[in-house]
Amino acid sequence: MGAGSGLSGTGGLKRHLGVFDAVVIGLGSMVGAGIFAALAPAAGAAGSGLLFGLGLAAVVAYCNAMSSARLAARYPVSGGTYVYGRARLGDFWGYLAGWAFVVGKTASCAAMALTVGSYVWPAQAHAVAVAVAAVVALTAVNYVGVQKSAWLTRVLVAVVLAVLAAVVVAAVTSGDAQAARLGIGDDATFGGVLQAAGLLFFAFAGYARIATLGEEVRDPARTIPRAIPLALGIALVVYAAVAVAVLLVMGPQRLADATTPLSDAARAAGADWLAPVVRVGAAVAALGSLLALILGVSRTVLAMARDRHLPHALAAVHPKFQVPHRAELVVGAVVAVLAASADVRGAIGFSSFGVLAYYAIANASAWTLAPEEGRPTRVVPVVGLAGCLVLAFSLPASSVVSGAAVLAAGAAAYGIRRAVTARRA
Repeated sequence: MGAGSGLSGTGGLKRHLGVFDAVVIGLGSMVGAGIFAALAPAAGAAGSGLLFGLGLAAVVAYCNAMSSARLAARYPVSGGTYVYGRARLGDFWGYLAGWAFVVGKTASCAAMALTVGSYVWPAQAHAVAVAVAAVVALTAVNYVGVQKSAWLTRVLVAVVLAVLAAVVVAAVTSGDAQAARLGIGDDATFGGVLQAAGLLFFAFAGYARIATLGEEVRDPARTIPRAIPLALGIALVVYAAVAVAVLLVMGPQRLADATTPLSDAARAAGADWLAPVVRVGAAVAALGSLLALILGVSRTVLAMARDRHLPHALAAVHPKFQVPHRAELVVGAVVAVLAASADVRGAIGFSSFGVLAYYAIANASAWTLAPEEGRPTRVVPVVGLAGCLVLAFSLPASSVVSGAAVLAAGAAAYGIRRAVTARRA
């Protein structure tokens, strides 16, 4: 079955996103998820090798970005690697990529919602209520059109970058900053660096939102290959600057033990006034990430529903707002339910495993492109595929076991569906 099957009879989406909006949507997802959620557990895994882990995650993410950009330009429709895998590797691999993305990113949505709640109203019951309210509000924003989502994400990204810049300046100019605290490699292990890279990959996965919005981007053959690496490069610079600044005033061990590392870094730098600002910034960052995540998951659900891997009713596009409104409502409802029981740190590992599996399939798909189809340099998909597999199985054991079990369940569901369909035929 071709990647474009099911696309023609269900209504297309409107193309009105340019390079700037596409980059901002990617940054809105990456920045919120990365700095405020993944930095501390990664420091716990790698210790003084944290920066090595960040660099390794960036290399794998770059390869994935290049493979994804070439594929997205070739197949500029909603669905990302779900579409690419079906077109290049066959129906099952595309399905598995879509399943991994939807499940992993739905867990990530719940984690981001809970991050919002914990910063806005730390008491557990109140945090859950705020998390659910955030999901409902952002689902409503997405429902009335992606242009409004892109506009709101611009504001959120600007606020978050300003807060992060303030933390970096406060830490670097502090009298308490000590280069010795970086201790690069002093107590690092190879396995710890790999695990940190796998956890930090969670922070780079936001550029997938650009590819999954392929059907809503103007001139996708030009826009997507420019927007994906640009968003990734900006995120890497931001992450590196913040990681170095926080390590200068806290060191890897203190960072690993922190539940609010950037607020703690502000206090350690003697900028107590900045700590509540960082708290607000963290909530805003998680909101931006949640907004972009819901947007991306709903588009993959749309593509899978078009091909009847999910209920076909979810393929409907709203006649006025031109968005997959049923898919967005279902995704929002599921995330709201999960937010009541999700564990933020556990969700990071689970999400990373699913997304690394998703990109492994993207790299395998990119390998099959012919030169005239815009194939990347051969080393890119090779390093990307190998890197995804190594990082996925370097994650904490609980994440590997749960992630593999969910992928296996999805594969089993696919096999059962195919068997039933064949029997009916």
